[in-house]
Amino acid sequence: MIKDNTVFVGNKPVMNYVLAVVTQFNNGAQEVAIKARGKAISRAVDTAEIALNRFLEGVNKKEIITSTEVIDTDSGKTNVSSIEIILSSDGIGEKIIS
Repeated sequence: MIKDNTVFVGNKPVMNYVLAVVTQFNNGAQEVAIKARGKAISRAVDTAEIALNRFLEGVNKKEIITSTEVIDTDSGKTNVSSIEIILSSDGIGEKIIS
């Protein structure tokens, strides 16, 4: 999968990320990865579910990968949870936001 088809989820409103995912599929991407760490994980899950249930047809969850990353901070090293949700298109009948 090309790295350009990755949406990194942070602190912006969920619909900003949903729009980014839908735009990737409308531009011909076969797969889009949604990635987040820490407190943004729930926002990433919301992004995937809203995109799948309201805006995209013929797109499914291909894979969900969870992991722990070690981050260096001022107070030492800390563990941060991360998630990667890979959505895949079967290429049939995608819905476009109107």
